[in-house]
Amino acid sequence: MSRKICVWLLTTLLLTATPPAQAQQQKKVPLIGYLAGTSPATESLRFEAIRLALRERGYIEGQNIATEYRYAEGKQDRYPELVAELVRNKVDIIVVVGDPAVRAAKNATKTIPIVMVGAGSDPVEAGFIESLARPGGNVTGLTILGGELGGKRLELLKEAVPKLARVAVLYDPASAISVLQVKEDLPAPARALRLTIQPWEVRAADDFEKVFAAMRNQRPDGLFVTPGPLMLANGKRITDLAL
Repeated sequence: MSRKICVWLLTTLLLTATPPAQAQQQKKVPLIGYLAGTSPATESLRFEAIRLALRERGYIEGQNIATEYRYAEGKQDRYPELVAELVRNKVDIIVVVGDPAVRAAKNATKTIPIVMVGAGSDPVEAGFIESLARPGGNVTGLTILGGELGGKRLELLKEAVPKLARVAVLYDPASAISVLQVKEDLPAPARALRLTIQPWEVRAADDFEKVFAAMRNQRPDGLFVTPGPLMLANGKRITDLAL
């Protein structure tokens, strides 16, 4: 359902920019900017689903639409530069994945429509929109409010490992949703489940090996990985180190 809503928003905005028939007459191909915090491999399934859904509605990449892709590869300091490139290239719409990308795009332009996909925090509290009923400005799209699921994930981990007592939590201090989970979303459920949370800070991809080496000395019973671009971009590395 979320994919359908996202594509509906995209097609509506594309029609506003240049309808398909008009685009062919004017030889003006609408340009979509796609900004994600991870890598092309990580984002391939997500955008392939969007691409196929757009095709069903008559928008075919390389024919009557084009896309500029930008990936931060887990490095949040790259967002301003990447979104600035999209703005300079005069994209008609910017599709952004995750809170940091939404914020960077919103700071970069007040006129180009921004469609957020999979943002994790409350978009009103984050300042992305004025309200859910009337977003205002140039930002629309979807948010999953992923932080609220942290407690439920701890419950599932406890069910899977009944003897669970100490849980190591990987988090990125530069990611708002990651910090929110460690400071606000996990402590109460952890107390209810009689679990001890052990936060482990990871600021860059090179930190994972050092953190896991130090973590081994603490002997946690389980691992909880908070959301965020750095974690998503290094999913395989985290899995390999955990195993």
